[in-house]
Amino acid sequence: MDLRMFYQKMRRIEAEITDHDVVVISRETADGGRAGVATEVPRGVAAKLIVEDRARLASPEEAAEYRAAVVERARKAEQLANANKLQVTLISEPELRALKSAIRPQKS
Repeated sequence: MDLRMFYQKMRRIEAEITDHDVVVISRETADGGRAGVATEVPRGVAAKLIVEDRARLASPEEAAEYRAAVVERARKAEQLANANKLQVTLISEPELRALKSAIRPQKS
């Protein structure tokens, strides 16, 4: 393909994409690219991938599903990170004695 044609096509496709970031679905390629992998990329990258026939734009349903999955994975990762946190409170010895005496009933 002529470079001029390549960049004209790329600019045209980029102009058609309205969002800044879009979800693309990969196509199988001869160099080992796997088909069906969704990725969110800037529209310039999306245009290049489409012109090179390495990806296609995701449908609105596919994009919504992908973004929902990303949110869910982030939520699970945050839960896992919070579960792995260990909270430690250091108490000095005088504070410990004061706490113990406050808990134990005083003998009269």
